[in-house]
Amino acid sequence: MKGARPTPRLAFGPSVQPGVRVLPEEVAVALSFNGSTQAVMMATPADLEDFGYGFALTEGIAAPEEILSVDVVALPRGFDVQIWLKPEAEARLAARRRVMAGPVGCGLCGIDSIDQALRAVPVVMPSAFRMTPDQVCHAVAALPGQQQLHDATRAVHGAAFWNGRMLLSREDVGRHNALDKLAGAMVRHGIAPEGAVVLTSRVSTDMVQKVAMLGAPLIIAVSAPTAEAVELADQAGITLIALARGDRFEVFSHTDRLTTENAHVG
Repeated sequence: MKGARPTPRLAFGPSVQPGVRVLPEEVAVALSFNGSTQAVMMATPADLEDFGYGFALTEGIAAPEEILSVDVVALPRGFDVQIWLKPEAEARLAARRRVMAGPVGCGLCGIDSIDQALRAVPVVMPSAFRMTPDQVCHAVAALPGQQQLHDATRAVHGAAFWNGRMLLSREDVGRHNALDKLAGAMVRHGIAPEGAVVLTSRVSTDMVQKVAMLGAPLIIAVSAPTAEAVELADQAGITLIALARGDRFEVFSHTDRLTTENAHVG
């Protein structure tokens, strides 16, 4: 399986059993823009072209139409995702002065100012997209079927997109990376963001920032949000649903997108 490999181990219990366990791979992935490295992330080495497109979009570096090409170059100890931008996007990137180098658990490592960490995000455009409570539960129930790497390793996050059915999903050892890969896959497949981003992880401020940059009106997460993430979702016009497990969930912002009537889906 791409992004995972069998690893020898000893299992201790009533007896000691030698064997192997499939574990996710975690490699250094550089994200370079017009020849200059912008970030180095530890990531699962799969769907890296999606990663490049998604990172550029969700971090506000470049809109999809400002990306000329994305090339994935294998290196002896990792990968370099080389993103080539139009001049206007390159100039905007130079003005940001942002350099990141962080582990998978951190979405803000290397940002050099509070203003950058708490950057403003666009308000999601109004739409007719609505979901019923049953559809929310169905979207969450469909998520495990999209998590092949998690099923094999029990050690990765997932992000998926639902708009009446589950269209796409991506996985990674980092929750931010999984979301970036999903955003990039949506861009590359020409999928409009009118639907729900479904997450296996907790919802922090930076996750809401990324969904706002994608333009999706709804987040569904199986874990809890932070208070600041709820505030940002409210400001960005995003419906934030969390603690969605089984037939239960909690809605924290823009409850008007929940309806008891047949929901409009794309």
